[in-house]
Amino acid sequence: MTKFNPAGLELKEKVVAINRVSKTVKGGKNFRFSCLVVVGDENGHVGVGIGKSIEIPEAIRKGIEDAKKNMVTVARRGTTIPHKVIGRFGAGKVILMPAVKGTGVLAGGPARSVLELAGITDIRAKSIGSGNATNLVKATIAGLAELVDAETVAAKRGKTVEEILG
Repeated sequence: MTKFNPAGLELKEKVVAINRVSKTVKGGKNFRFSCLVVVGDENGHVGVGIGKSIEIPEAIRKGIEDAKKNMVTVARRGTTIPHKVIGRFGAGKVILMPAVKGTGVLAGGPARSVLELAGITDIRAKSIGSGNATNLVKATIAGLAELVDAETVAAKRGKTVEEILG
């Protein structure tokens, strides 16, 4: 997983989920909000964060800060990904498959947000297991972080890209 420093980038953010969380105390219930936020530059860099606060705007701001700290670089080949990969987090599993140009983003809600902000425009994705937005978003990020392009593999093996691709 390659960490990325977002200094000086034009980042876009998208709120994926807002949950109301309650805690029962002696005097009644305390309500807070938890926000799941995805940020990305639509050019191969994406991150996810969670923010919690009494007010929604504050929770979103904290989520954006957290997402900027947890950004990853995504290996891409044109408008799609270099190879099929399975991302796992908790009970969530997301299968990411490359697609030809013009296919679009064929993915469910939470995974779609991550893929669009990563700058991937042609991909097929299938979520299996948990329908929890947090698990699906983190599984998608885990899958994207596992992607390796042909140049990196060739450099590791001491071969040319043509030898790797065949």
